[in-house]
Amino acid sequence: MKKNVLLILALLAFNSAFSRVVVKGKITDTNGLPIMGATVAYNLENVTAKGGTITEEDGTFTFELSGLGTYQIRVSYIGMKTLNLTETFDENKTYDLGSINLQESVEQLQSVEVIGRARTDYNSDYSFSATKVAIANKELPQAITSVTKELIADRLAFQVPDAVKTVSNVSVTGLYNHYNIRGITQGDDGQVLNGMRTRQYYFLQPITSHLERVEVIKGPSSVTFSSADPGGTVNMVTKKPLTEKRSEVSLTTGSFGTIRATADFTGPLNESKTLLYRFNAAIQEADSFRDVVNNNAILFSPSLSYIPNETTSLNVELIYSDAVGNLDRGQPIFGAINGDYDINSTPITMNVGASSDHYKNKEFIFMTNFSKKLTDNLGFNAQFMKQTWDEDLAEHRVDGTAVDIDGNVIPTLARMRYDERQQYWETDNFSTYFTYDIETEKITNKILVGYDATRWERKIGAGFLRARRYLTVDSGQSNYDPANAANFQQMVVDGVTMPVPAVPHFNLADPFNGARNTNAYNLAELSIPANLNTSNGFYIQNQFKVGKFSALLNLRYERFTDIFDYEGDEQEFTNDAIVPRFGLTYEVTNTVSAYATYLEGFQPHTNTVSLSPTAEGFFWSTSPSRFDPLESSLTEFGAKGEFLNGKIFANLAIFNITQKNILLGDTYDLDNLTTRGEQRSRGFEMDVSGYISSNFQLTASYGFADAEIVEDAIEEFIGEPIGGAPKHNANIWGRYDFTNETLKGIGFGLGAQFMDERYTWYNPTYDTDRLLLPSYTVFDAAVYYKPNNTGMQLTLKLNNLFDETYWLGGLNPSRLGPGAPRNVLLNATYKF
Repeated sequence: MKKNVLLILALLAFNSAFSRVVVKGKITDTNGLPIMGATVAYNLENVTAKGGTITEEDGTFTFELSGLGTYQIRVSYIGMKTLNLTETFDENKTYDLGSINLQESVEQLQSVEVIGRARTDYNSDYSFSATKVAIANKELPQAITSVTKELIADRLAFQVPDAVKTVSNVSVTGLYNHYNIRGITQGDDGQVLNGMRTRQYYFLQPITSHLERVEVIKGPSSVTFSSADPGGTVNMVTKKPLTEKRSEVSLTTGSFGTIRATADFTGPLNESKTLLYRFNAAIQEADSFRDVVNNNAILFSPSLSYIPNETTSLNVELIYSDAVGNLDRGQPIFGAINGDYDINSTPITMNVGASSDHYKNKEFIFMTNFSKKLTDNLGFNAQFMKQTWDEDLAEHRVDGTAVDIDGNVIPTLARMRYDERQQYWETDNFSTYFTYDIETEKITNKILVGYDATRWERKIGAGFLRARRYLTVDSGQSNYDPANAANFQQMVVDGVTMPVPAVPHFNLADPFNGARNTNAYNLAELSIPANLNTSNGFYIQNQFKVGKFSALLNLRYERFTDIFDYEGDEQEFTNDAIVPRFGLTYEVTNTVSAYATYLEGFQPHTNTVSLSPTAEGFFWSTSPSRFDPLESSLTEFGAKGEFLNGKIFANLAIFNITQKNILLGDTYDLDNLTTRGEQRSRGFEMDVSGYISSNFQLTASYGFADAEIVEDAIEEFIGEPIGGAPKHNANIWGRYDFTNETLKGIGFGLGAQFMDERYTWYNPTYDTDRLLLPSYTVFDAAVYYKPNNTGMQLTLKLNNLFDETYWLGGLNPSRLGPGAPRNVLLNATYKF
């Protein structure tokens, strides 16, 4: 008996020693996607913390408890709302807490974005740049569409125009980084980076390897960005450091001699995770389907974030970009025959450039963001950017159609010009503002008061060498006048007498793209005067919410100064304006909101920031700031909604945009320039993105824009469509990943883009430049393969699946932007 009792006690002791409480679960975001690196901490109720763990790659976690009882469990992840749970564990067994969803926090670190985005899908449901404070897109009374790095990666969209083509009412005007948004063609040469204006031409398309997302903020954003295009602003947001270690390398090859490599490393630099880093690098060598065109680039972008506590944050980043390629002015076609152009008269590969041409851009950008919460209600924010940008250009380009000695057009010959140009720019941006938050049980009120300043300087030393038009008897260069034929040098080619061009004609029927002896050209030396533009803006913003209503009110005063021939024979012009924004949002349900907004835009004419391209002839001779500035307004009504438990986000908008005082002209004589009275664009658009199911992600859009001239000094232009503006465009892209055991790890993507017919960009300034580009539909497809437990993904992407011949846009008939024929890309990405 005694032995039996001892045996039972021994078994009980053994069982007690090996009995345990095991807790497991899975942390996901609102889309059901796993969150790796989330912290799960626990403590026995009313007792100090006992321990914690970190979630695995698939979002799962497991920990053991030392005893029974009621525990407080705290789940946290940077960029997500912290979740507190109370759970009772009264048995020695395994408890499964199931899937725990975290909500994204748009108030994280107030209004300065110093930590990378937590989500890993096609949606970004907040924006800092649209209002300078973190605000959920569903609460913003304005349409904004974000193209995330995940969508960019799935589509292998290595350049910004490829990224934004999924957005409603956005179309490229040709082969540049330049867009028509909501029927309004951009006139602004600058780019917006992290909500701050830079200075660079749009000729070369930026690569996307260092971008977290690309935001298209619809309508004039002069309240936020200083002078801005009325159709919309493309804002590039760079990748920021993360609190967990992530590493990624990617290699790509494909058609047209494409070879690319990128690297992305991020993580903490200390145990407390108060100092974070990110380093992005990219190199590419890429030719083109276009003759003698390439785009080679090197990019480095290191970034540091310091977050010592919950009230202070600092981010510093550097972007170095060195791009060497060719300025592709587009495909020329034969001159008008019987008044009509034949868009198929030359192959889409044709380019008039020479193999000895080049276009080099070197850019340095330094940016820093600082945020300090001074009290529970009062915050301070500051942002600074310095950019240097150098341009070195040598190019042959079309200067018009060739003529014989009687002035008759020779349709198979293009008159040429040659330019060598150097420019050196320095840009400074500074923005600072205070925020004050008031929150009660019924009212939320956020006040922002700020000041920003921008300084663009084209530095002394810029200039160019140029040869164009026809040679006079005394070896000058001039437009040809048949009435004064004796004043021009003459030659006979194939029995046709014609004036001698300053640059040999390009034979469209028998093209030659080899190196050309530019030493034989009669090059004229021309200087580009230094220029200085400054803007100073003071603004106040109030966002308040009462019940289901929220309002966004802004008022900005801006003073803009343009100094032509800076530090020389200076000409100074000033413009100022008060720019308002009024927006109202109503929460129809917990997931659907309706909004209305009114915005105004202000954009002075300068030869360094914004100009209609048809007035570009006097860029180097004087300032256009004496003309009335561009003025625009937007009225917009819309609805935003989240569906399928937040997995799908949709935005619908109806808009009306007006723009006044568009500068026009076709000569180098400032006195002959005119301003168009008004042009208007009204339309509708819809953007939808998110998860249909956990393994099926989709983005789709449709846009309609009726853009036309409503007032003009030339009566026949009234009612004509705005150049570069399609009436309809539609886009769709989806990715589906198989989940069954046989096909697990394999996925496929399929997409299509439809673009309606539209006139060339410069149209309808002159009837001779009028050309209607045909509509097109282009399909893309991709296959993905992710081997189990390797961290690698292989992507095979087919662009223009059915080899459609199409044109993205065009400036005029001698500068069309054809789309690429069918091509393939093969990418390998490894995450570790």
